[in-house]
Amino acid sequence: MTLDTRAAVTVDLKSKTRPTTTKSTTSDKAVGGASHVVLIIWSIVVILPLLWTLLGSFKNTKEIFASPFGLPAEWNFNNYVSAWVGNNFGGMFINTVIVVGVSLVLVMVLGAMCAYVLARFSVPGSRVIYYLMLAGLTFPVFLAIVPLFFILQGMGLLNTLPGLIITYVAFALPFTVFFLFSFFKSLPYEIQEAAYVDGASEWRTFFQVMLPMARPGMAAVAIMNFLGLWNQFLLPISLNTDRSKYVLSQGMASYASSAGYALDFGEMFAAVIITIVPVLIVYIFFQRQLQGSVSQGTSK
Repeated sequence: MTLDTRAAVTVDLKSKTRPTTTKSTTSDKAVGGASHVVLIIWSIVVILPLLWTLLGSFKNTKEIFASPFGLPAEWNFNNYVSAWVGNNFGGMFINTVIVVGVSLVLVMVLGAMCAYVLARFSVPGSRVIYYLMLAGLTFPVFLAIVPLFFILQGMGLLNTLPGLIITYVAFALPFTVFFLFSFFKSLPYEIQEAAYVDGASEWRTFFQVMLPMARPGMAAVAIMNFLGLWNQFLLPISLNTDRSKYVLSQGMASYASSAGYALDFGEMFAAVIITIVPVLIVYIFFQRQLQGSVSQGTSK
């Protein structure tokens, strides 16, 4: 093949590949632009109701209907004080913190221990236990309400915070085990064996060696469990009828249903803000940790 022929072939190949590159770049830009448009629309759909609720929490009912998206004539916290003290949302907030906090600690400790044993040891029936945990993820909550009611009633835990805590832990445990199983499975066995050689017991190996290595997975599942438990509605409203033991989701439903046409929308919006602010703070504070944990877990 002469030099002229080689040059012609090279030019012909370049001419054939250029349109493909241009076409690929154009399609990437189109997909990126469409994705940004969808994300902008979705952000507006999410942010506008939150903004409307925040502005409404500083207004009275008449002002809310007169100018829904206008700024309040006077920025005051009367609605927040009235919701916190007058409607006992302060007590409900404390109940929610106790129930969610204790449930989260228990489910993380028990879930991590269960996932560690199932992932690292050849225990008889371990696969059966793992698949039963997975089956728990597919079981609808509303089908268990009636049996749970009679079980807690028989145990004397109906209408109590410990009864809610036990129920929360039971329903959050399968997801925790399922999520942490892959993290513990991917940890190197050499480090575990080195801990045994150094004389570490099983408990010390788990808590001081293996558990810190699974910190990304623990952080991710803790945040997701917190969001799910804090926003739980069906379980507390079905298993707790004592107003002194109400959590925030129950308080919101009870307040909105009992007020009827005399509902103070400004006070209700203040109660909504009280309910969602802790969730937003936790999510914003741990957002980087959540994204990093999920990406690290999938890369393993």
